[in-house]
Amino acid sequence: MTVLGQRVRQTEKPVYLMLYKPRGVLTTMSDDRGRRCVPELLRDVPERVYPIGRLDKDSEGLLLLTNDGEFANLMMHPSHHIPKTYRVTVRPSVSDAQIAQMTEGMEIDGRMTAPTEVRVLDREENRVVLEVVLHEGRNRQIRKMCDALGLEVARLKRTAMGSVRLGMLRQGEYRELTAEEVQKLRTLAERPEKEERNNK
Repeated sequence: MTVLGQRVRQTEKPVYLMLYKPRGVLTTMSDDRGRRCVPELLRDVPERVYPIGRLDKDSEGLLLLTNDGEFANLMMHPSHHIPKTYRVTVRPSVSDAQIAQMTEGMEIDGRMTAPTEVRVLDREENRVVLEVVLHEGRNRQIRKMCDALGLEVARLKRTAMGSVRLGMLRQGEYRELTAEEVQKLRTLAERPEKEERNNK
C-alpha cells in the first residue's frame, strides 16, 4: 500500500469471509432505526470487515466481506461482471415467454438489462423455482425484472459468486474463503482487463 508516495506496510492481515446473510438483516455497518445489520453476525471477528456489494433486506444468501479495499473494488467494478447465481421462487407461475424476456434482456429503470441465464429448477402449482445467473450488478435487478413481468418474488437467495458457492453454510454462519477461492475470484475479475489489453 502506498500513501503520499511512501510505501506503508499493512499491519492488519487481509481477511476474506463468506456469510449466509439471513432475510431481514441489512447489508450495512449500522442502522439509525435499530434494525439488525451484518456486523451483529460477525462479533467474534477481530478485524473490521465490510460487505462487498449488497443483498437487500428481504433477500438471503451469500455475501462476501473483506478488509482488503483493492479486492473489494475488483469484485464490485461494473466492467468485471462476476457472475452471481440466485435461487428465486416466484408466484404464480412463469411462462416460456417470460423466461425468454429475462434471458434476452428487458428494460428496467430506462435501460436494457444484460442477457441473463435462467432455468427452471422446480415447478409446482402456483409456484416455480428458478436459477438465475446475473452478469451485471444492478440494484434489486431480479426483483425489478420479476415485477415488470407480473411475477411475485416469494424468496430470493444468492447461492454463488463466480465459483464460490454457499454450500452447507447455515443462515447467520460465516467462514473464511480459502486462498484458492480468493485467487479464482481475482482471476475471474481481472480477465476482462487482460482481454482488453490483448486486443489492443
